[in-house]
Amino acid sequence: MTEDGGTADGAEPESPEWRWRGRVDIPLFAAAALFLACYATLVLGQGLSQGVRDLLVALICAAWAFFVVDYVVRWRLSGRRLPGFVRHHPMDTLVVLMPLLRPLRIVQLYETMRHRHTRARLSLYGRVISYAGLSALLLGFAGALTVYDAERGVPGATIHTFGDSVWWACSTLTTVGYGDITPVTPLGRTVAVAMMGGGMALLGAVTGSFSSWLIQTFTLDQDRQRPPGGFPGAG
Repeated sequence: MTEDGGTADGAEPESPEWRWRGRVDIPLFAAAALFLACYATLVLGQGLSQGVRDLLVALICAAWAFFVVDYVVRWRLSGRRLPGFVRHHPMDTLVVLMPLLRPLRIVQLYETMRHRHTRARLSLYGRVISYAGLSALLLGFAGALTVYDAERGVPGATIHTFGDSVWWACSTLTTVGYGDITPVTPLGRTVAVAMMGGGMALLGAVTGSFSSWLIQTFTLDQDRQRPPGGFPGAG
């Protein structure tokens, strides 16, 4: 939400698009959480019956369909042409196209719902750091699941357990890249590229916010120590 009451993606308060978002924010939050839970169960579950697996796949597809319906409805209500809507809603577009990023909707929707009920309790720097941390956690978990599902049992793979995949996700998101575990499948490498970009963006956001907070803190301390009309020690 911007300072003038609008939102970062251009939706104006009390517009049809804004009212639609107010009705579907909580269901979308639930759909994002359901998608992640079902996908994790499908990948990590041992000895699941075919009926249970079919049910999980159906729930995952239903959650994806809900995101598609929301995207189409918001596009129609916005009154924009599709290219303009895509340009103003990059995260929503990526979430619809890339299942890996779907859990990140939890962060975005939580921020929207919190703004509807109360003012921000954290400073801008604290919010950036906390949301970047939550985004990294969700992205890392979803990425580890996707790569583990793609790599296990593949000839020449170095990721054999979910623990291996989590270790790889941590080293990739932090841009360390030890190289002891690497994906070998096309899907695994595609996910790796996405996580490298996401890791650099999140690390840059946290580092930049923390640096800005330090500069602001030291500046305020200097202002408090400076006597009126002069500098410390002047006279």
